[in-house]
Amino acid sequence: MLAIDRLKKYFLINISLIVVLGIIMVYSSSYIYAKEVFGTSTHFFFRQMVFALIGCGVAFFISKTKMTFWFKNIYIINTLSSLMLLLTMTPLGITIKGSRRWLNLGGFSVQPGEIVKYTVCLAAIYYFSKFEKYSPKEKGLHTLQFLIPLALLLVQPDFGTFTIASLLIAFACFLSDFPRKYFYSLLASGIIAGMGLLVAAPYRVKRLLVFLDPWSDPQNSGFQIIQSYLAFANGHVWGQGIGNSNEKLFYLPEAHNDFILSVIGEELGFIGVTVIVLLFMSLTFLGFKLALVPRSRINKQIVSSLIFCLSLQAFLNMGVVLGLLPTKGLNLPFISYGGTSIIMNLSAIGVIFCCLNYKSQIADEEEDPVYSQTALGI
Repeated sequence: MLAIDRLKKYFLINISLIVVLGIIMVYSSSYIYAKEVFGTSTHFFFRQMVFALIGCGVAFFISKTKMTFWFKNIYIINTLSSLMLLLTMTPLGITIKGSRRWLNLGGFSVQPGEIVKYTVCLAAIYYFSKFEKYSPKEKGLHTLQFLIPLALLLVQPDFGTFTIASLLIAFACFLSDFPRKYFYSLLASGIIAGMGLLVAAPYRVKRLLVFLDPWSDPQNSGFQIIQSYLAFANGHVWGQGIGNSNEKLFYLPEAHNDFILSVIGEELGFIGVTVIVLLFMSLTFLGFKLALVPRSRINKQIVSSLIFCLSLQAFLNMGVVLGLLPTKGLNLPFISYGGTSIIMNLSAIGVIFCCLNYKSQIADEEEDPVYSQTALGI
């Protein structure tokens, strides 16, 4: 028990370090832009702090609840989050750079895609845990829990979140008892379909070609990644110092969001980037270690999937910023600016600790066969 408590403590310290570093870097990367646009250099800084505090409160609340409640009602929760995605297509939606990914709710913007990727993940775990018990009609009907939100993400378009959600569904399927021969067949079909979707839109093809040679269009599609390269080059080993980045002076788009790692590279150098990478590697390692703690197989799958989601998005973002992957609209979890993002990421941490509190799950085992004594390994 002491070893588990120590593991939880290390995991929380790891998350805390990433969040604190993220708030500092949001301020450092945005204070000039915020001063020019909003008249105060602390606009994004204070908002990010408030979002982080809200996220911590939500995470604490979720950690004290019972996982059976969320798991039993996940289809309802996922349907509601999908409806929020649909609302982005209405006058409530906000269009930025050709994508309708945000909702305007009384002066606050919400990005439903950040919610959907987690609800789809949990819905997939529930679906595959019940797969053998579903009738053929139910199996087809309940796949709409995945197909509808995925289709809406493509319509927005938000190919980055679509990719994350699709991989989470595949990961949940892999962890389940779903027949392997069907899994690999569906995986191969999904990869082919994904490649088809990638080349179907001209702007995605352009992004792919620019990724291979950003200097072929240095003033347009290749501009952002070239500026990112310059930021890392300017940082050298030790960096220019916090607050001394040149690229955030309106050279690098999304400096406090998707490309915040570039500012970290310029201001904190190779050492700073290495620290970030090590923190996320540690998060991944400790998270998967924690996934072994619950006796419930379902709880193990939930923890593993949420850690996979956070780690996958972090390393995809790093790959994009470093020019190793085509540009996508994915931020760096816990570090990039964004209210919906940090609140949902911290909420995922709350769900993880909810799953680790397996004693409360055992009390409800008679209410749901998924939490039976056999599933819990008792």
